[in-house]
Amino acid sequence: MTVRRAVQSTIGPGGRMMPTSAMIDLPPMTPPLKRSVTIEGHRTSVSLEDAFWRALLYEAEQRGMTRATLIGRIDRNRPPDIGLATALRLFVLSEMDKRGG
Repeated sequence: MTVRRAVQSTIGPGGRMMPTSAMIDLPPMTPPLKRSVTIEGHRTSVSLEDAFWRALLYEAEQRGMTRATLIGRIDRNRPPDIGLATALRLFVLSEMDKRGG
């Protein structure tokens, strides 16, 4: 004899029905924000989500420097085949991981 349980579901992305157990809590999401930064005297623009911009500001303040200075240091130390936005995101994730966050 097979026993079936009712599965609660909700409407997910694209209007598809998804089991409630498949849902996860997501933070507020924003599209990337493009900001201009000066690195070693050169202006460039970087697109990052607001959460990454805020995290970079926090990390800079923890080190007693400006966000632009921190970005410049990350830029100087990144491998040449890694884009600046990628390096910034990976830096933030690495710092969060160190803090257990």
